[in-house]
Amino acid sequence: MDRDRDDAGRARSARPRDGLGRPLPRGAEGIPTMPDDVDATPDAALTLAQELLDAGRPFHAHEVLEAAWKSAPAEDRELWRGLAQLAVGLTHLYRGNPTGGHRLLTRAADRIEAQIPAPHGIDAPGLVAWARGVVAGTVPPDAPAPRLR
Repeated sequence: MDRDRDDAGRARSARPRDGLGRPLPRGAEGIPTMPDDVDATPDAALTLAQELLDAGRPFHAHEVLEAAWKSAPAEDRELWRGLAQLAVGLTHLYRGNPTGGHRLLTRAADRIEAQIPAPHGIDAPGLVAWARGVVAGTVPPDAPAPRLR
């Protein structure tokens, strides 16, 4: 079977996804994903990502943060990349993959920490503490989602 492709010819799965971004069988009813071309201000991206994190949908928050990363000015890209990694690390934890989750949360904490003080009201010290706490076991992986601001 040929791979699904977008209008630019890049491979893109058209399969529906569950709330944690896992592909479902074709024809199943899934949760809508974020479009690849989400174009939001930093404030709007942070607000939407927080709503998705609070709703237990870190994969979808990751998509929003990844779009912000890719459209951010060069000096802010590593911060947004760290935020996206934090959300996908949480996705791995929710999917039952603590090893992958801890690796991504460690990378996220390193990237975010390097950007302190962070713009847009981002609570970089709090996010770093949360991520490192999850990895160290002092913050339970099922604790409420971290606060971006």
